[in-house]
Amino acid sequence: MRRFFVAVPLLLALAACGSSTRDLEGPTEPLGDFRVGHIGVVAPNLQKLLVSRDATEDEWIAAVTKALGDRFSRFEGDKYYHLGVSVEAYSLPPPIIPGKSAVALNVTLWDDAAQAKMNAEPKQIQVIKVFESRISKNRDQQLTGLAEEAARLVEVWMREMQESDGWFVGSEDGATPTAATVPGLARPAAATGQAAVSEPLSATR
Repeated sequence: MRRFFVAVPLLLALAACGSSTRDLEGPTEPLGDFRVGHIGVVAPNLQKLLVSRDATEDEWIAAVTKALGDRFSRFEGDKYYHLGVSVEAYSLPPPIIPGKSAVALNVTLWDDAAQAKMNAEPKQIQVIKVFESRISKNRDQQLTGLAEEAARLVEVWMREMQESDGWFVGSEDGATPTAATVPGLARPAAATGQAAVSEPLSATR
């Protein structure tokens, strides 16, 4: 029993060190010319995986929208980009019952000036929390933590694309050379409440 009480503070400390929002407390490293415009989050194909507590589409939409807004509103580039996100699947296991907390998103980034997708196919972001104290976290805290980690991974992906594909560097005519143009597109899907989605993950309700 004593060992348990000694271990609890250590576990909590490790969890704090792995916080998905810890980097938001420090100086913001610029992301080229990126400035967030619209953040459109939808969940039309939402699936509950395995043994999980329930969470509604609206709850996931609200949590992911907030997490993305908190993270990407920091950037003050001179060009607008829009995020279209579809929440596809999740798992929020209750305490004691074996299982992993998880969420899967499909993400599409839009170049406002070019009226074009940056990524031709949606980028799937998956968060799986193996080491997690579900005894000390309620359902809402689990959901929020997954949304915040997903937002962090979206930024990681965007920085990788900046490095490998030259995203967020702009051009003389204001278009992005790597954008996949969509003929006849009047506005980004995120602004109309429609996000690009791929086939949902296998799941059980």
